[in-house]
Amino acid sequence: MKCPVCAALDSRVIDSRIIKDGSEIRRRRMCDSCSHRFTTYERSEGAFPMVVKKDGRREAWDSEKLFLGISKACDKRPISVKQLKQLSDDVGKTIGALGLEEIQSEDIGSEVMKELKLLDEVAYVRFASVYRSFKDIDEFMDELSSLVKRNPSKK
Repeated sequence: MKCPVCAALDSRVIDSRIIKDGSEIRRRRMCDSCSHRFTTYERSEGAFPMVVKKDGRREAWDSEKLFLGISKACDKRPISVKQLKQLSDDVGKTIGALGLEEIQSEDIGSEVMKELKLLDEVAYVRFASVYRSFKDIDEFMDELSSLVKRNPSKK
């Protein structure tokens, strides 16, 4: 593992711990060159499907990309990092459990939207505006109207 301080490639593991219900390992490492200590995380990629993008390209599943997309939608909202990670992990588990070889990016977006709608409606609208690529303000307002109709008590 590359040292974040001196970029040396030789480091040794000085401590390992299982975290997140056994799905991740936290490792404390020490660089053999500069003795800097740092932490790495290891998680199994499992059998995640290839992601088929709107233009037909295929990409490997990227949990970090999913987390960053969700984080952008939740920017400046009262949502903790723990909640963001949990939502991202939940979507990943749902997708992984399907056992598919390929999945459309739209299906992943739909799952994220379903979870965001329960967590924070503003984050949901932000994500939907990018994911659905609203063509004009009318489409955007239709989505907002449907949210208001479902939750009339939040006016």
